[in-house]
Parts: sequence; C-alpha cells; structure tokens
Amino acid sequence: MYIGGKKDLNALDQYTMESLGLPGTVLMENAGTAVVTTLLQHYEDVEGKILVLAGSGNNGGDGFVIARKLSDHGLNVELCLLVSESKIQGDAFVHLNVYRKRQLPFFQLTEQNVNELQQKINHATIIVDAMLGTGFHGTLREPYRKVIQMVNQSTAFVLSVDIPSGLQADNGYVDEIAIKADQTVTFVMPKKGFFLQKGPNYIGNWNLVNISVPTSLVKSLKLSLPKLISNADVFAQLPKRPSDGHKGTFGHGLVIGGSKSYVGAPIFSAKAAFRTGLGLITLAIPECNYALTAVQAPEALFIGLDDQNGHISSNAIKEINLTKYKAIAFGPGIGRFDEAEAIVQVLFKQLNGQPLIIDADGLYFLRNQMQLVRDYEGPVIITPHPGEMATLLDVTVKEVESDRLEIAKRFAEKYNAFVLLKGHRSIVATPEGITWMNPYGHDALGKGGSGDVLTGVILSLLCQGANPEQALVCSTYLHARSAELQAKDFSHYGVTPNAIIEGIPKILNKLF
Repeated sequence: MYIGGKKDLNALDQYTMESLGLPGTVLMENAGTAVVTTLLQHYEDVEGKILVLAGSGNNGGDGFVIARKLSDHGLNVELCLLVSESKIQGDAFVHLNVYRKRQLPFFQLTEQNVNELQQKINHATIIVDAMLGTGFHGTLREPYRKVIQMVNQSTAFVLSVDIPSGLQADNGYVDEIAIKADQTVTFVMPKKGFFLQKGPNYIGNWNLVNISVPTSLVKSLKLSLPKLISNADVFAQLPKRPSDGHKGTFGHGLVIGGSKSYVGAPIFSAKAAFRTGLGLITLAIPECNYALTAVQAPEALFIGLDDQNGHISSNAIKEINLTKYKAIAFGPGIGRFDEAEAIVQVLFKQLNGQPLIIDADGLYFLRNQMQLVRDYEGPVIITPHPGEMATLLDVTVKEVESDRLEIAKRFAEKYNAFVLLKGHRSIVATPEGITWMNPYGHDALGKGGSGDVLTGVILSLLCQGANPEQALVCSTYLHARSAELQAKDFSHYGVTPNAIIEGIPKILNKLF
C-alpha cells in the first residue's frame, strides 16, 4: 500500500478525470457514499444527531454528498456550511445544488449565529468533519480555527473525511490546532501526514476506501511514493525456514559491543536474535563483562576482548576473524571513548563485504567517517533515532523530525546505506530511493534497550538470508507489533526489552 501527499493525490485524481474519463462529480459521489457506508456499518449511534461540517473545497463537496445520503437513510442529519454559498464552485457546487433542491436540513454559519453552531455541536452525537481536506497548508483561518476548537471540546464521535481538518497531508504539521478525529475515512491511499510529526495524534483509527481512483496509476505515472508496511508485506519478505534446516542453515551472527557501563545491550541483541530464528550468535565484548554476560546469555558464544577502562580496545578488533560471520552488528552498549573512531576504521578494514549494522554509540563514532560507509563493498545498515540522525547530519532534532521521510531517503541515497530512522512511526530507506513507513508502535518502546532488541532482530534476519531491505521492513514491524501486543498484558508503562523479545514469537505465530 502506498502513502501520498497533496501533489501525488492531485496527480492521480486529475489523470482519473481527464484521461480515464471519470468525472469529478462521480468521484465525489463515490467518496461520500463510502463514508456513509462506513458510518452505517460500524457505529451504533447513527440514530442520534449527526452534524456534517463542510467547507468550500472538494472536502466540503464530499460532505454535501454525505449529508444527503445520510438523510436518504432516514437519519437525523444537518449540513452546516461554514462559508458563503457563493464560494462553492465546480464539482462541489453540483452536489450542494442537489442538496439544496432537496430542501434538506441546512445551516449557514455567519458572524451572528456562531453561538447557535456551538449549541448544535454540543448536542451532536456524531460530527462529520468535511471542512478542509488534503489541500490545506499554512495557517488556519477563521472560522475554521474556532469551529475546530468547538469540535475538539465536544463529546461527539468525530469522523474526518479523507484527513482531519488542520492536519497537513504532506508532513503531518499542525498549526496549533487540528481536528482530533476518532475515525478518519481516507480515499485513494493514506496520507503521508498520518504518520509524520503530529499526524498520529490526530487521525484516530483510520480506514481506506475505494472511490474508483486506481492505485495502479502510481506506476503508470512513475510516482515515487513510500509504501506502508503491512502484515502481508512482512509475511512475504520474512525468510522461510526449511524443515530440514539446522543451526548452520540459519546463519552465524556477530555482535561487537558492550562496555563496563552497558553490560545488557549485547545480551538483548543476542536474545532477540535467537527469538527470531538465528542459528548461532557470538558476542565480542570487553573481557571485564564476560562473567556477567555469560550468565545471562548462555545461548551465545563469546569472544572476550582486551579492554581499557571498561571499553573495547582498538587492537582487540584486529584479532577477530570476521570471515566466520554472515552479518555483523557494531555498537550496542559500546559507549563513548577516545579510541572508538579508530575501532570503526579497523572494523571496516577487516570486513569482507558482509552486511554491517551500526547502531547506538557506533553511530556517534561514524559521524566524521561517512566515507567509509559510501566506499564499503557490502551493505551498511544504520538504525538511528532522531537524535543520532541529527548528530550524523549536524542538524537539530527538530529539523530531522520536520522532514523525516525526505531526510532518511536523501541520506540513504547519498551514502549508499540502508537506513532505519526510528521514531513513533519508523522509516526504512534504501540506497535506491525506496522508502517504507511502519504504521505500528507506541510509547511502550520508549525504554532503554529497545533499540538493542531491534538490532538483534535485524542481525538474525540478515543471517537467515533476508536482504537488507527485507530485514529492516520485517524487523521494525515485529519489534513494534510485539510492543503493542505486550502492552495489552503489561500496560504501556510495563513493557521491558525482555518483554518485547518474548512477544516476537507470538507475532510470528500470528503471521504463519
């Protein structure tokens, strides 16, 4: 499933109308009908008072259709037009004209009757938000700002048509206020803004409906759009396990990390790797951590590395035979210390083209050595959170968060790297410019050690034969879905890295 922004949706709509010959009035009728069907199928309170709030554009036109069709079902519905009728044009005007000729319940907002609208909103059971749509950008103007404030303060169930009013379709930006929808019924494809910046806080539950704009046009028009990760994508991309497989079949991975202050990180990576099917894992850790780590991860093999002041020494890396491992993860728990940049240089020299995952403080020491990534003969996978990405780019976290999709994409293309930009909605980007959005996950993941779990899952899938893109798509999904599942038992507060690890097999069982 693709996700798109304002220009993308406009291009698809225009092609459908102009080249396929399907009029805009028909698309509007289809959109309104789909919203009404959703309401009738899923909500029990349709017998109450339904208020349809409509603006001047095509979103308002959808609202005119919705109000008319709800009336046709005998429901108690009223259309509230928030602008002068003289501002309604094009396809929207056609549907407003039909509505008015039907002499159905109609309220025109003016400066004098704002209090009356307030009363209507207060007494509504369901409010349909058809005010602004995907064309909105910039600053909210009146009367929309005031009306949105009223709606958000009401107790009504709020359904937004295509996108909550005030939310920007391209980037999820909200100028102080937007409709906080309980449900968003969206057309053609989900909008990028659903998953960026503040978008997830405003869309509520969302569902996609068909209005006869074919998404196959994305390829015909050569649009470069992100894809939304789904169960089906993960099922298709997970490496399958032959019934006669053995530990050698499922790969041998290496984690280089740990320090005196961060003993647990490599352990989380190892346990997560085993829970997702890895055959063998070796932990290359400081000698000072061996006793503690071996007790907690008896499944793993170990290389004890010479250490200085609780950190791995750069000379110790030279002693590891890296050719034994199908994929390598560097960074979990490694900490920050003077020699670490030298360790990165030694590591790249020792590798022989196998996939390399760089995470945690490994990314900090990569910031001045990105040429190593660009020049490496094999795939490099980086998994930064926004702060780490900001360090790599020498920008602020705010700048990263304001343009997450494009930043991940440009970084991957520039440095020939595979990027998993973590966050409330994580993004996967490939060197070829392919991007994926993970629609799952929540605050239960906000614990130290969660990222180390994710690194272990990625390492495991790479060792089992997934390519880097597949490994990242599947890993971010399994990681996020496990946290969601475990939160049902442990609450959002109580999910630990170990709980995420234990939840992953449950998600795998649901997929197969």
